[in-house]
Amino acid sequence: MTKEELYILPIVIPILLIQSIYLFIDARKNGHQYWFWGIWGLIQCPMPILFYLIFAKKVWRKFKGRKK
Repeated sequence: MTKEELYILPIVIPILLIQSIYLFIDARKNGHQYWFWGIWGLIQCPMPILFYLIFAKKVWRKFKGRKK
């Protein structure tokens, strides 16, 4: 590993852990496949949380109702 990668690592690890824990807990609470979302949240950021909000929680439907 290069010196720059070693500096970035302490920043990236907490971000991925926090995202994964949030996805796991929220998916379990809402009846979605919580293991899938938790593991995917550990792999990369920010795509898992965006996909979760769009496809699992269907956030756009909540915003459509407010416009009327």
